[in-house]
Amino acid sequence: MAEKNWQEGSMLPIAVQAVVCLTSAVAPSRAYAGSFDPPTFLANLDPNLIWEALIGGIVVCAFLAAIALWIHSALRRSKRSQLRRNAFVSSAMNNLNQGVVMTDAQRRVIFCNDRYLDIYGLARSDLWTGMTGYDILGLRRKRGVLGVTDDEFYEKAASPNGLITELPDGRAILVKYFVLPNGGSVATHLDVSEHRKLSRQLASTKQFLETVLDNVPACVAAKTIEDGRYIFANSAYERFWGFSRDQVVGKNARELFDLKSADSIEATDRAALLAPDGQHRNEFEVEVDQARRMVASIRIVVRNESNKPEFLLVVFEDITDRQSLSMELESTKKFLELVVDNIPVALIVEQVKDGRYLLANRSAETILNRRREEATGLTASDIFNAKEAKLIIARDEAAIKKRGMITEEHPISTKDGLRLFLTRRATVLNDAGEPQYLIKTHEDVTNRRQTESRMAHMAYHDGLTDLPNRAAFLQALTQMIEACEGTDEEFAVLCVDLDGLKEVNDVFGHALGDKLLIEVAQRFQDAARGGLVARLSGDEFGLIIDGKQPEAGLALAQQLGEALAAEFHIDGRAVRAGITTGMSVFPHNGPDGAALLANAGAALFRAKQKSRGTISLYQPEMDQQIRDRRVLHQDLSKAIKNGELSLAFQPQGIARNSVAESEIIGFEALARWQHPVRGQVSPAEFIPIAEESGLIVEMGEWILHEACREAASWPKPLQVAVNLSPAQFMHGDVVGLVHSILIETGLAPGRLELEITEGVLIEDFDRGLALLRRLKALGVRISMDDFGSGYSSLSYLQAFPFDKIKIDRAFIINLGRNPQSAAIVRAVIDLGHGLEMSIIAEGVETIDQLAFLAGEGCDGVQGYLLGKPLPIGQYAGLVGRAEAMELALKTG
Repeated sequence: MAEKNWQEGSMLPIAVQAVVCLTSAVAPSRAYAGSFDPPTFLANLDPNLIWEALIGGIVVCAFLAAIALWIHSALRRSKRSQLRRNAFVSSAMNNLNQGVVMTDAQRRVIFCNDRYLDIYGLARSDLWTGMTGYDILGLRRKRGVLGVTDDEFYEKAASPNGLITELPDGRAILVKYFVLPNGGSVATHLDVSEHRKLSRQLASTKQFLETVLDNVPACVAAKTIEDGRYIFANSAYERFWGFSRDQVVGKNARELFDLKSADSIEATDRAALLAPDGQHRNEFEVEVDQARRMVASIRIVVRNESNKPEFLLVVFEDITDRQSLSMELESTKKFLELVVDNIPVALIVEQVKDGRYLLANRSAETILNRRREEATGLTASDIFNAKEAKLIIARDEAAIKKRGMITEEHPISTKDGLRLFLTRRATVLNDAGEPQYLIKTHEDVTNRRQTESRMAHMAYHDGLTDLPNRAAFLQALTQMIEACEGTDEEFAVLCVDLDGLKEVNDVFGHALGDKLLIEVAQRFQDAARGGLVARLSGDEFGLIIDGKQPEAGLALAQQLGEALAAEFHIDGRAVRAGITTGMSVFPHNGPDGAALLANAGAALFRAKQKSRGTISLYQPEMDQQIRDRRVLHQDLSKAIKNGELSLAFQPQGIARNSVAESEIIGFEALARWQHPVRGQVSPAEFIPIAEESGLIVEMGEWILHEACREAASWPKPLQVAVNLSPAQFMHGDVVGLVHSILIETGLAPGRLELEITEGVLIEDFDRGLALLRRLKALGVRISMDDFGSGYSSLSYLQAFPFDKIKIDRAFIINLGRNPQSAAIVRAVIDLGHGLEMSIIAEGVETIDQLAFLAGEGCDGVQGYLLGKPLPIGQYAGLVGRAEAMELALKTG
């Protein structure tokens, strides 16, 4: 309005200025025309001039009036335009989606739009002229739509974030206050209820997604495509790399990782960008904590609304352990496949729902009659003939119905003919408990069943002669007793010992000895005329003969002897054998089979004691002898534990012409038994019992230990000789025993001499020879005892370098009586010296024997002539413990 008023008031000065300008333009022209005479100015004027002037003035005034009218019209048009502009602005401001309040420099409200009034529930009539900003805030406070003070309002609204006002109806209004350069102000009021709701939802969604991603076990990250900088990383990513997400966000691969890892990551990123579908999967190595790890990655290109690549989503996981496990699993799988393929049992896995074969190993090809690869996917009907297939399917269905293991044997046709197979069918259930697979194994038991049949036969028959064995013999005895009980029938039991078998084995070998046993068995069967013949042990046979006893039994024993009288011709050699027989009779000599056989054995033992080749009938007093031996065996077992055994030592000297010249070089340790009741028991009684019962092993260990302990205490380093039984070589570690005793007692190995008989080598030549060599390696001396009493001694001397040979006493006793004995002794001495072995003679009892041996160059002698076996205290002087004492010599 001020602008309009100012424009209307300026019209007069403009008109005046125009008139003055025109007058000034005319007057000077006239002045130059003549001089000015005021008194006569008008009178002297030319009327035409006056009229011209008047007309010019009128024209000027008209021009000025026209200008004034034009200006007035322009101002009115401007006012109307301003009013239209103001109306437009007011309309526009009132239609804004936010409230607007404007004040001048004095805080007077100069504008307030309708949206403001609508937001706070006010009416235009609630406002008044000259109202200030404080007044309108008070009005709002009265209406309950303002909960802060004026100062708090202006302070917070003027802040960059503005003021959020919560209205009672739940709406949220964002107020922002701006101060204008002229001192006025503008305040905007925007309803942000929906925005805040969406923001909360977005924040909640974002938090949910971040929580989900943080709990995803795979590593997840996102990066911008433009510069490759990370904008997100989850917890798994942090754990894998050892970075916090704050360290990751905003950086690229080269700022975070080593050069090689960064190159791999960037190459994978480029591959994803170039992929047609925007995805790329790969596996590559990265370095984490100075260790190489293998990761499996998938990269997905994320596009914006314009379908342009904007982000790259990276998902990867550490597969190092999985890859290692996969390799191990693959190795295990190959191993299991190798094992399954090489097990000697045919394995087939069948699918229950359609009966198709899923798996077959190599061994199954024999049954399937084709390669296993060709059988996969086929059914039994496709593989076998109709008859066999029907039988197989029926058995399969029975196993599936049972849902357990079914085992059966049945023949199956193979390329090798009809074979007997042991088939096992086992059903495998799925998670729902329904049959899913049928596992079948087929084991060819043809040979096994044949072997079992042979073994069943062998269980009751001798493997060499095919005669019934001891078990079958006892069964036959039981059957005979049952048949004869309650009748007058009698029968005899014969125990027959084959004489000469040991000698045949020693001279010709065990192979020929086995052939001899076969021939003997055949002759026994022929002579028995249908009676039962059995082989009870190595060289012992048993026979059962019925008829009048003992006549029938004695007659059969005689016939057996006659049957073996003729020579056996085996492998071009003539061999002879004899028998010794013991016999018992039912029912007089025993109520059962075991008693009859035991009594026949007792009779055989008595016959062998009397003379080889004889027949002995069981007598009741033999029971007492057997009982005495059993009691003696029990007492001997206690004697070893109770310390009733002792050692006697018999001196060994150098062979000279007289006893005085025969220097003592050692002693042989011999066991003695002082029985608490019987007194001194002869070694001839208890040694055989110990060997038969196996007590000789325990006894021999004690003898060896005591002998070494005693010898180690002698002041003189004399040798001590100890006998080792063959049983000690067959049972236990004899080498370890000798070694440990030498260490324990401290005896020098070279002072110990171990005497063995050829029985050590007869039982198991190779094993015995190996043990002797190990004993020799300990440094002890090995002597062969009783040389000449057997048949294989020469071969043993050739196989093992003995330190000493002991000539059996049987040859020494006959010196001077039998020229053959002298020749044998002389030959043995020459043989030993030729083999660089020492020779010692046992049983030297006379000066003549000593002189003969000395003259023949025998190295040593042992016998009563030098000294009897006595406690070592009797030889204290010889071992250096006291002054020398005279030897107790046998002179009788």
